[in-house]
Amino acid sequence: MELSHVEFGNFKLYTIETGRFRLDGGAMFGVVPKTLWSRQIDVDEKNRIPMAMRCLLIESQKSGRLYLIDNGAGTKFNEKMSAIYDIDYNHSNLHSSLKMQGFAADDITDIIFTHLHFDHCGGTTFYNEKGNIEHTFTNATYHVNERHWETAINPNAREKVSFIADNIDPIANSNQLHLVEDNYTFEDGLSALPVNGHSIGQQLPKIDTGDQTIVFAGDLLPTHVHVPLPWVMGYDMHPKQTLDEKKNFLDRAVAENWYIFMEHDADREVIQIEKKDHKYSPCNYQQLHDIV
Repeated sequence: MELSHVEFGNFKLYTIETGRFRLDGGAMFGVVPKTLWSRQIDVDEKNRIPMAMRCLLIESQKSGRLYLIDNGAGTKFNEKMSAIYDIDYNHSNLHSSLKMQGFAADDITDIIFTHLHFDHCGGTTFYNEKGNIEHTFTNATYHVNERHWETAINPNAREKVSFIADNIDPIANSNQLHLVEDNYTFEDGLSALPVNGHSIGQQLPKIDTGDQTIVFAGDLLPTHVHVPLPWVMGYDMHPKQTLDEKKNFLDRAVAENWYIFMEHDADREVIQIEKKDHKYSPCNYQQLHDIV
C-alpha cells in the first residue's frame, strides 16, 4: 500500500486501508440492470463486486487529537461469513496500515462512526485468545449520531442483519460512547453532515480549511460508479431520500469544488464531481496525498 498523507489546513490526513471484501452487485445497484452496471465495475462468478474498507485518519495540529473515521469489518467473522463476503486481509489490515503511517490503535483519541453497519465498525473490538471481546482502541471516544444509535439498538427487520451484536453491544456497554446531534462540530474545521437514506443518522465527516473541503462519502456514494442520481443501492432503507440527499450533496460538491474521499471504492480514493447537461459524473481521480 502506498503511503497517503496530506497537509490540509490545521489537519494532517492519512489513508488507512483495513482490507477488501465483496458485496452482491445486484444489491449494490438496486434497480439498475446488471447489463449497465457490469460495464463499469468488475463482477465475479458469484455476482459480487470488489469493495474497499478505506478509513481516514485525521491528525489535528491544533487540538492534538487523532480521529479515525470508521474502522472496517474487523476480525470477528467466522470462516463461513468471511467466505460469504470474501474478506481479504492480505491486501491490507487495520493494524498494519496504522503502523505504516507511524501510529498504533492506542494513539487514537476519537473514532467517528459514519454508521454502525458491520463493515464500518467491526474493527472496534476483537476476540482475544480466550474468545472474549476486547476493545481495540482503549483510549478513544466513540462518536455516534444519536438518531443512528437508536436505529442500531432497535433496528427494523430489514436492517437488523447489518447490526451485529458482537459489534454493537461492546460499544453500548463501554464508557467510551458519545452520542452527537446532527451537524455536530468536533472542532473548528471538522464537522459532520447528516444523511438518512441509507440508514437513519449516517454522518459524513467534513473537513474544511476555508479554501478547500474534503468530505468522507461513507455509504451515500459507495463507489464512483454510484454518482449518477438513479444509481442507488438496494441496501438503502429509504431510496427516495437517498436520491434527494445525493442531489443536494452533488450540487454542493460541484458548486464548492469538494474533494470526496471514497470509503468503499476499490480503485478510486478521492474524486471530484462535474455537472454537464444536468448530469453528474466523477472526475479528477486522485490519491489523497496528491491533493494540493
